[in-house]
Amino acid sequence: MNFYLEFCINRSTFSENLNTNNLLSVCTKKIVLKMIKNEIYSEEISFCENDLTEELFKAYKSSKYLAVDTEAMGLYHGRDRLCLVQICNESNLISCIKIEIGNRKAARIQNLLEDNKIMKIFHYARFDVAALKCNLTIETHNIFCTKIASKLARTYTNKHGLKDLINELLGIELDKSSQSSDWGNEDNLSQDQLNYAANDVKYLIKAMEKLTLILKREKRYEIAQKCFTAIPIHSELDIQNFINIFEH
Repeated sequence: MNFYLEFCINRSTFSENLNTNNLLSVCTKKIVLKMIKNEIYSEEISFCENDLTEELFKAYKSSKYLAVDTEAMGLYHGRDRLCLVQICNESNLISCIKIEIGNRKAARIQNLLEDNKIMKIFHYARFDVAALKCNLTIETHNIFCTKIASKLARTYTNKHGLKDLINELLGIELDKSSQSSDWGNEDNLSQDQLNYAANDVKYLIKAMEKLTLILKREKRYEIAQKCFTAIPIHSELDIQNFINIFEH
């Protein structure tokens, strides 16, 4: 039997009763306790405004991998603003950063995403890299895109969406019902929206590892790396509204 318990905590209120070594100040934190096959697992989700806290930044800075996703008001850069940035590392430390209207800078997020020593993992990186540059002037480096990797590795299928990918590689069914919703209402995001946002980064690192094994086995890893290097160029073209310039 599987079950979970969710509750929100504030460090200043509960510090005397809880072990706060892993609790980070300033932002709200949700602790999710799950029992799977009689073992208890804990999962932390931090909610911040406009940028990471210093404590979260330090935790992510020492990471080898960062899974990253974004949510926006729509799909057109320059018209539809960035609303949310989600980050998860290999220790399953998840953060959702709400970007308020008019905010154009997130120095700690920028430092992480521009750090060449940390691999940033996206699903359909082209959109997220463009959104981060257009809205927060971030030039993302060292990119791995699980959608591109899936198209190169899983040539036996045409289903390369995140839901199908995670289901096949990890045996986990993602709920994508909140994919198209109002992400601009930052103060009133539903629990379904927040769960959706967290799940979009939670499994990306494991998916990357599985895809890397297939790419290397099939001798396609080198061409994948070249594709990843070209992503910022495609993102810049999208920002400038150039469409299909490589077609005849």
